[in-house]
Parts: sequence; C-alpha cells; structure tokens
Amino acid sequence: MKTEWEHREEIVRLGKLLHERFFVAATDGNLSVRLEEDRILCTPTGMSKGMMAPGDLVTVDMRGRVVEGARNVSSEIGLHLLIYRLRPDVSAVVHAHPPTATGFAAAGVALDQPLVSEVVINLGAIPLAPYGTPGTPELGASIEPLVPMYDAILLANHGAVSYGRDLLNAFMKMETVEHFARIALTAHMLGRQCPLTAEQIRQLGDIRDRYFAGASRPEDLQSEREDKPFRRN
Repeated sequence: MKTEWEHREEIVRLGKLLHERFFVAATDGNLSVRLEEDRILCTPTGMSKGMMAPGDLVTVDMRGRVVEGARNVSSEIGLHLLIYRLRPDVSAVVHAHPPTATGFAAAGVALDQPLVSEVVINLGAIPLAPYGTPGTPELGASIEPLVPMYDAILLANHGAVSYGRDLLNAFMKMETVEHFARIALTAHMLGRQCPLTAEQIRQLGDIRDRYFAGASRPEDLQSEREDKPFRRN
C-alpha cells in the first residue's frame, strides 16, 4: 500500500508523462487519487502538469473542500468526485485532452466501434458524453449515466476521462483511448472498417471476465452495428 508521499510522487510523474506525450497543454487536465474514503489527493488549478512538485498537490474532502494544501484545487474536482461516488472500485481518475481522441469528441463521434480486440477486452467501448461546461455541475451530469458501465468516456468538445483501480491503471486507460482513436481514424481514412462480429465480441467478453473480474463488458456493441457507418449523425 502506497504512502501519501508516494501517491504525490506518482501524480507528479504521470502528470509529466501526460504533458510530454501531448495529452495536455498549458494548464490543461487533472489527476486525482483516493487516499481514504473521504479524502482525495488532486492536482491544483492553473498549473502545468509537466511542472508540478509533490507539495503542489491539494487534498480535498468528498465535497471538494480543501483540507490540506496551499493552492486551489482543480476547478473540475466535481468530475472526479462524481466518479468516486458512483464507483467504489475506483481509486484514481485522469482527465486529459489527447489530440486524436479529443478530435473525435469535437466531431461528436464515439469510439464505440469494435475494431481492435485488445480495446474491447480492456475498455469494452468508449462512449461519448453530451457537452457539459467545464468546471460546472453540467459536466458531471453529462457523464453520470455512463460512469457505472464504462472505464473511459469521451467528453463532447472537451477531452476524455479515464479511471481505474490505481493511478497507473487510469493513466494506461487514457493511453488506450488515444491509441485506439488513432487506429480508428486511420481505418476511417482508408475508407473501410471491419468491426468484430457479435460472436467475436462475446468471446472477448469471456476473456475480459477472466482477467478483469467484476469489470463491465462491452454489452453495447451489438451485432446490428455491422451496417452502421463509422461516423454517425
């Protein structure tokens, strides 16, 4: 079990990786870790994720009130708190703006086509939440119906959020979102997508159940999607 200082160091390290990989720019994005049932360690507002130090982080309660730290908490802490409330199994949240995935979000296109087996196993599908103004309750409300069923969500005209059992797990899910977005875009540019069949998805769901006991399955990927165009109106 990590100490609070180790969590702080990990947030700083993965924040730098987000910045180096262009998943965030300027002061974009935020990361958090659940320390205890009612204490969340989060990145501060107005600070580059590539330039943080462990002491810059802020601890808040489940109402978003700062209980420790000299800086102000991220304006999007409400998004994190909603996920923690809805998903007791989640211990970390990553919000970023990976360019390709955010391009899909800006185009109003979900990443829900079953094109890559590893993505189906690890994430099932990546739905698109309706637009919600950043830093307001609208953003949390937009993802609320999706959080219980998915581990990563595109935020319309905004970015993406992922969450998992620990911070590294949540970070890698964000990597998978962007990686899949690049693959999906390439397939779209080639003018041909070959989605997995319903039976292939079922088999991958069985694998997911074995490796990720209790995780959601890609139940929304039904066989009727085979005739749908990649870009949907």
